[in-house]
Amino acid sequence: MKTDAAGERVTLAEIAEETGASLSTISKVLNGRTDVSKATRERVERVLRDRGYVRRGAGRSESRPELLELVFHGLDPIWSMELIGGVEAVAKEHGLSVVLTVSGDRHAPDPDWIEGVMRRRPVGVVLVFSELSPEYRERLRARAISFVIVDPAGDPSPDVPSVGSANWSGGLAATRHLIELGHRRIATITGPEDMMCSLARLDGYRSAMNSAGLPIDPDWVRFGTFEVAGGRDRARGMLALPADRRPTAIFAGSDLQALGTLDAARDAGLSVPGDLSIVGYDDITLAPWVSPPLTTVHQPLRRMGEEAARLAIRLSGEQPETTPRMDLATNLVVRESTAPPRS
Repeated sequence: MKTDAAGERVTLAEIAEETGASLSTISKVLNGRTDVSKATRERVERVLRDRGYVRRGAGRSESRPELLELVFHGLDPIWSMELIGGVEAVAKEHGLSVVLTVSGDRHAPDPDWIEGVMRRRPVGVVLVFSELSPEYRERLRARAISFVIVDPAGDPSPDVPSVGSANWSGGLAATRHLIELGHRRIATITGPEDMMCSLARLDGYRSAMNSAGLPIDPDWVRFGTFEVAGGRDRARGMLALPADRRPTAIFAGSDLQALGTLDAARDAGLSVPGDLSIVGYDDITLAPWVSPPLTTVHQPLRRMGEEAARLAIRLSGEQPETTPRMDLATNLVVRESTAPPRS
């Protein structure tokens, strides 16, 4: 016997009567078993959700593992570690262990992930993805598993709790810095075209250029992959332009792309920042140590992990009236990869 959101008793027998499923089938759904048909499972979970079914003890039953799950689509040895460190620090404060899962692509985890998390039954889940499907959200809510998206890469649905950063402001600040140094031919390499953070950073760049009355050559805007190789390839194309159209500065949408741009400049025989200024994005731990030290937009990755973990833990014990969403501020960190253009 459990308690629903209105404080009334809800029995498994009542759920069985309403769904037409057996008590054993409902038990299997509650315990994340896979030997239940998709239609039956969805019907049971829909009734559980409609009845406001939550587990007594704010989702932290005696048999529930004291786990916080962190899910990536892929692990970058530099970028991912900042988020992991933030989540682990908060989990430790609350006596929780962290389970690290790699699944799916940058948009969503694989279907087999949801079956696994139903079996693991963590206190909460932190996902580094652009979105979480309605089916997954319903199943997690039916099992009283809280979830939060760490969102440097998208714009999740309005009912999805998320922690992100101010991507547009970051793109604006990076480009304005280059304009204030005197650059007029400023290019940008952003991330994939289907990711909201790529478009937001690009919009910040465009806003700064337009506000300054500067033209934007179509060849100065390239979509990449946020990886070193993508930055290198796109920068090579820009730096091969005729001298009167070649950019004197490039704003890269990630520090890894900025490192690739630095490689491309050296391959072209250009000095940084003498012939080409470069601004990155993220402020990874390597940024101050490259040569020259990288001017970049600081994205508070560790704090994003911390806030997402805190939110997931808090949501495991309450059901807020509105969906919590948080955008953390970014700021420009000026180092030695930018300078006024040569006259």
